[in-house]
Amino acid sequence: VLDGIPGFLAWLALLLTLAGAVLNPRLVIAVAALLGLYSAGRFVVAAAANIVGLRYIRRWEKTDWQTEYARLRGPDSLPREAVRHVVIIPSYKEPPAVLARTLGALSRQENAAQQMIVVLAMEAADPAAQTTAEALIREFGGCFAHLFYTIHPKGLPGEMQCKSANEAWAARWIKRRLVDEMGIDLDAILVTTMDSDTLWHPQYFACLTTLFATNPERHLRFWQGAIRYHSNIWDVHPAMALVHAYSAAWDLAYLAARWWIPLPMSSYSLSLHLLEGVGYWDSDVIADEWHMFIKAYFQRDGQVKLERVYLPFSGEATAGNTLWESVKNRYEQTLRHAWGSKEVGYTLARIIEHPELRFWDGFRLLLRVAHDIIMSGAGWIIMTVGPQAALLLYPTLLTTEWNSPSFILLQVALAIVSVFGVVFWIIDMRLRPPRPRPWSVGEVFWTLASFPLLAVLSLIFLAIPAIHGQTLLLLGMPIQFKVTKKV
Repeated sequence: VLDGIPGFLAWLALLLTLAGAVLNPRLVIAVAALLGLYSAGRFVVAAAANIVGLRYIRRWEKTDWQTEYARLRGPDSLPREAVRHVVIIPSYKEPPAVLARTLGALSRQENAAQQMIVVLAMEAADPAAQTTAEALIREFGGCFAHLFYTIHPKGLPGEMQCKSANEAWAARWIKRRLVDEMGIDLDAILVTTMDSDTLWHPQYFACLTTLFATNPERHLRFWQGAIRYHSNIWDVHPAMALVHAYSAAWDLAYLAARWWIPLPMSSYSLSLHLLEGVGYWDSDVIADEWHMFIKAYFQRDGQVKLERVYLPFSGEATAGNTLWESVKNRYEQTLRHAWGSKEVGYTLARIIEHPELRFWDGFRLLLRVAHDIIMSGAGWIIMTVGPQAALLLYPTLLTTEWNSPSFILLQVALAIVSVFGVVFWIIDMRLRPPRPRPWSVGEVFWTLASFPLLAVLSLIFLAIPAIHGQTLLLLGMPIQFKVTKKV
């Protein structure tokens, strides 16, 4: 029942908006204008947060993390050399070349051969899983303290075929191997789970070692870096590049904004102590990142927090051989992300189940989780369907109300969103790796065309898949995890 809350709100917003467009179109336009102005204000704040975040990144990139360890070290700190990094790489039919590139990048991290244990978390549903893993171990086995692989069985009771179930299987296996059999100190192990195409900043694990070792509350923390979709950005259809720049800008804004509760995204870290203490990842959840944080937050009485790591990592943007294939792949990825709408109901259930936790703490997390989910569904409907329906039913409003405060606010909001959409693209362009080839006429055309089409792109890649996913949840129709084509 709680899973259906976002979908219920989206369809309720649609019904009320259409009824309002018939009965009181001016009120519908006024509400849409206020909500639009709020969204535009968030774009302004996000741009400011990006500037702050980029300054932090430049500062952190210049930091010597061994020296920083000496500065931060306290009586409760671990020796730097005692920290062990377990890196879990869930994989399902990923191209071996992608996994080889990922392992090659990991092998160049600080003390990888002494402190890093990599687990290739393969799926039994992939017929090439064992062959691929063994070939990679032959090639990269000497680069790490240990390089293991696990095979997650297919069709276990109560499980979905998803990343979360695979991670949980691999993490339980590696705990038995390292702690129970090899005697490595549980409290010194930091687990990083990552996408198979994630390329970490060269200093990322040096930084992570220092932050983990010196934090006295290391077993109540997650660590998260800023994501950029740059690994294959020059191979992405140029009409789609603006969407990825937009996503990266919001990810950095959420990370850098101190007034906002940051949540894990894509690739993140937490201690094995915390992971085991809360029962690992749930095996029936597609959107593992938020769910894992919420689960840990309530099981540890609201003391769990996410620490920001201002060293960006790179991932691959969704792509395709044609524009249509790119559109389809991006839509499916956003639909999968929209399955995170379940976390609204999950958070609400945890608040009810944990009355000992201060209500405001749980409610603040609920607001953070629900905000973007509801804005992408019900909020989008109110801002777009409402005014359009009102103008279709009463076209004379264009001439009689064009200079009213509501219409002016709507135009101002649209202008602000458009301007800052371009600003986010410019920032992303400055951060991208060097372009390997000259621009073609077609690439220039589609890039320029994407700017006036920002509203349409947001509709196709944000609003519709969000409402689609929320509706499926409302109807109790599960989806399965699909690997999105990126290369």
